[in-house]
Amino acid sequence: MDIPPNHAAIEFCNVTYRPNGGADLVFNLNLEIHHGETLVLLGRSGSGKTTTLKLINRLLTATEGEIRVDGRPLAEWDVIRLRRNIGYVIQEAGLFPHFTVERNIGLVPKIEGWPAERIRARVRELLQLVGLETQIASRYPRELSGGQRQRVGVARALAADPPFLLMDEPFGALDPLTRAELQHEFLALQQRLQKTVVFVTHDLREAMLLGSRIALLEAGRLVAVHTKPEFTASEDPLVIAYKQAFKAGFGEPL
Repeated sequence: MDIPPNHAAIEFCNVTYRPNGGADLVFNLNLEIHHGETLVLLGRSGSGKTTTLKLINRLLTATEGEIRVDGRPLAEWDVIRLRRNIGYVIQEAGLFPHFTVERNIGLVPKIEGWPAERIRARVRELLQLVGLETQIASRYPRELSGGQRQRVGVARALAADPPFLLMDEPFGALDPLTRAELQHEFLALQQRLQKTVVFVTHDLREAMLLGSRIALLEAGRLVAVHTKPEFTASEDPLVIAYKQAFKAGFGEPL
């Protein structure tokens, strides 16, 4: 997919989300996500991270303002085409339990009408890409470890080679060692593929490891957007509070 260089990959313009006339979950959000970067949405529970993510692929619809993907307002996108251009990875992978690994990964290519042999080749390619043996293709999710399921979830999101990836705390439910392995594998994968990634986490260590930039959210509002060196040096009170909480929890500075 050829993407013109003169616009943001994803752009929020004065976006507010207010469900059923209730309180604002996201308020007046203005944010640009650059081509090829990993933009981390960082914040505590209830800060609006996942809501912001779901607004991008129209799982939720903004109450006010406009979101543009690849320079086009969401209202101009066919929702099915939009979602096929956006890979989506969630915690616990969200695999179909009655599908084999191969069927899970090949779902979108099959819907897109790819021939069977091309799908099989793509499944083999992606399994190797995410560090799994190709023999795993015939297994079911219940036969896999948590780390394997999450790798399959990443492979499924990449199956049709979408330019955008949304990742909602994808490693949050894993044990610390598996989580660290997958974080480093994701870094290597992103260096190779250069997707535009929006990554949700509440973990500052993960944000600093994986993010090109960090967008800190609090109570549905954007506090700041920083590169990692800028975040480390920031004197914003909420950023300082986050860094202090991290240091207290882990006993180490950033």
